[in-house]
Amino acid sequence: MAENRFDPERHHRHQFRLKEYDYTSVGAYFVTICAKDKQLFFENESIGTIVQKCWEEIPQHFPNVELDQFVVMPNHLHGIIIITHRRDAACRVPTAMKNIFGPLQPGSLSTIIGSFKSASTRLIRRDTTCRVPTFAWQNRFYEHVIRNEKEMDRIRQ
Repeated sequence: MAENRFDPERHHRHQFRLKEYDYTSVGAYFVTICAKDKQLFFENESIGTIVQKCWEEIPQHFPNVELDQFVVMPNHLHGIIIITHRRDAACRVPTAMKNIFGPLQPGSLSTIIGSFKSASTRLIRRDTTCRVPTFAWQNRFYEHVIRNEKEMDRIRQ
């Protein structure tokens, strides 16, 4: 059986992250996180509720984070995350994963999203009312650095 590892020469994934940008920086970020294969998992009320609850609990696990507007759609989530100050200490969720830019940084946007996806996946698969043991998120997520108040207002709309 062939090994299913990421090979940049073969998969040609476009990188959305700004290579020189520090994603632990104080600021606002607009994120979109999709269900695997854009399946309509969140039409299931139990799954949508778990996703919403996990999203709302992010600041409890990352005290340097505030949440702004967000919406859970049938197959994805849009949300605004505000990193209010740098956090040098690691969060309580394991972050030993690596991405193509190296190890994840404590308090970074990728660590925050990875922790959210991990926790929500675990709860959804464990919840008997969901009946979706195969639930998964897309491997990556889309982000946009919000640069000013005008942009923030537009995104909130």
